[in-house]
Amino acid sequence: MAKTKAKAAPKAPKITAANKRRSKGEIFSTIAEHVGVTRKQVAQVFDVMGTMIGADLAKGTGEFAVPGLMRIKAIKKPATKATTKPNPFKPGEMMTVKAKPARTLVKIRPLKGLKEMV
Repeated sequence: MAKTKAKAAPKAPKITAANKRRSKGEIFSTIAEHVGVTRKQVAQVFDVMGTMIGADLAKGTGEFAVPGLMRIKAIKKPATKATTKPNPFKPGEMMTVKAKPARTLVKIRPLKGLKEMV
């Protein structure tokens, strides 16, 4: 019984800052090289994570945290009626404020890990 050494995975190149915004393909390829999985598997992870975020924001708690990076929160704003208010730029004059429909805002807040990276 001869012991065989397991082949070491080739060392992934060092991650450096990009000169322009990275494309989706570049991101998937870089993650795949560093983790040792296929690009297709990385894409599946992002698809599942996107589905989880959508489900939690729409019908769940309204919040989703990407551990160590960010917290995503859905804020439901009610509809507002049209009204008149004092014009802050021309004192003494009234201005009409249009009605707004009900809407959901998405807020993304950085967590400690992301703040420390920058």
